[in-house]
Amino acid sequence: MARPDKAAAVAELADQFRGSNAAVLTEYRGLTVAKLKELRRSLGENAEYAVVKNTLTKIAANEAGISELDDLLEGPSAIAFVSGDPVEAAKSLRDFAKANPLLVIKGGVLEGKALSADEIKKLADLESREVLLAKLAGAMQASMAKAAATFQAPLTQFVRTAEALRAKVEQGGAGEPAPAAEAAEDAPAE
Repeated sequence: MARPDKAAAVAELADQFRGSNAAVLTEYRGLTVAKLKELRRSLGENAEYAVVKNTLTKIAANEAGISELDDLLEGPSAIAFVSGDPVEAAKSLRDFAKANPLLVIKGGVLEGKALSADEIKKLADLESREVLLAKLAGAMQASMAKAAATFQAPLTQFVRTAEALRAKVEQGGAGEPAPAAEAAEDAPAE
């Protein structure tokens, strides 16, 4: 029979798997407590970094419907549970791993889909959500301005043509009437 403290740890881990947008599994062998504290600070408020027991984590992940991490749970493991932007957390982990080669990114899960270590590094290369949304808004605004100019162009061209005809008629004075003026004279009065 399972001990109550282990059952509580499994339940807590399963809740963290269910409640997070992503989870990144790392190996921290050789990192000091001070370095782990520095890593936690670099992740910020949108991710929680926890050292885990592999057996309990396998059970919790399976309870949460994630079986892809079973093969990766070997050696000293820690998981970054990401509740905010997964790109920002992946960037923080990648940058920390560059500065501290003892931290190894093993893989992870993003919205229920398994990710390899290389895929997490590609995720870290993406721009943040806010930057991508700003680019999208800028592109949409430019498209709307272009559409407005396109719809306005025929009207502007018509006004310029009419103004040119009016100016020609005024300059010509006694000369030949413009075709538009002839058409107006030929039209029956109502």
